[in-house]
Amino acid sequence: MKNFTSVKDVEDPVALVQKALALKANPFNPDFARGKKVGLIFLNPSLRTRLSSQIAVQNLGAEAIVLDIGKDGWALEFEDGVKMNGSKAEHIKEAAGVMGQYFDVLGVRTFPELKDRELDYSEQLLNAFIKYSGLPVVSLESATLHPLQSLADWMTIAEHWDKKERPKVVLTWAPHVKALPQAVPNSFVEWMKAAPVDLTITHPEGYELAGQFAESVPVEYNQARALEGADFVYVKNWSSYHQYGQILNQDESWSFGSEQLALTNNAKVMHCLPVRRGLVIKDEILDGPNAIHLQQAKNRIYSAQAVFAELLG
Repeated sequence: MKNFTSVKDVEDPVALVQKALALKANPFNPDFARGKKVGLIFLNPSLRTRLSSQIAVQNLGAEAIVLDIGKDGWALEFEDGVKMNGSKAEHIKEAAGVMGQYFDVLGVRTFPELKDRELDYSEQLLNAFIKYSGLPVVSLESATLHPLQSLADWMTIAEHWDKKERPKVVLTWAPHVKALPQAVPNSFVEWMKAAPVDLTITHPEGYELAGQFAESVPVEYNQARALEGADFVYVKNWSSYHQYGQILNQDESWSFGSEQLALTNNAKVMHCLPVRRGLVIKDEILDGPNAIHLQQAKNRIYSAQAVFAELLG
């Protein structure tokens, strides 16, 4: 594995899940990467990704150095051939080039502007760090994918499923007050297509995901029908892909509560966090026995640790 930006970078996703689960059982190996340095570069806010990545690197004996570009670094220019006479003080060629001299591995967190679909889906920012740093790069979330979250999601499902048959997993859209990117649902679908599960996506019409991710996955526009017999339900909002970045509706009947849970096979309920209580998922679910969102968050440490171990080793 040269970089970690999607499931396509992983030769054997099942083996990586098993490695993450093994590290969870025995996480501390301070001699594994002693003396190595990992740069964690954030171009947008983070709570779980920042903390879990730092802990993961420290568990391996390496040093994690965090840089918040918005607060701690110069504003970066990503376009080639521009005359830098505006607000951007440093070009990514020099910034990433310097990081390549300082670190052994980079973790990079970017975010889409949700204005230009072609630009966002080109992954310009993430690819620039890969190109100009010359280092292995771990995506800490990009404009289109969140692979560390999806690896932790797969881990969490594996911990709760010990039956021979494949579980039914449903990804359901839920309302939100803001336009959110498609990164988490894109990534979850991509990883679940590689997992031993039966996946269904449900959302109102107009919220179809990009074909490159959702192709071959059943889509059901009736949430109640989709939830029937579900073993795991992943609740997540996203904005429109085809009417890019737009909120097409805020239908609160899609909020996940006890009425929706009753349609399932007593499903475990998942969310990547942060979650808008009472809007995306009702309190009775988040505070009840079916919610496993905090376990997902804990598993973020070990999904990151498995990936950094691969790249540092």
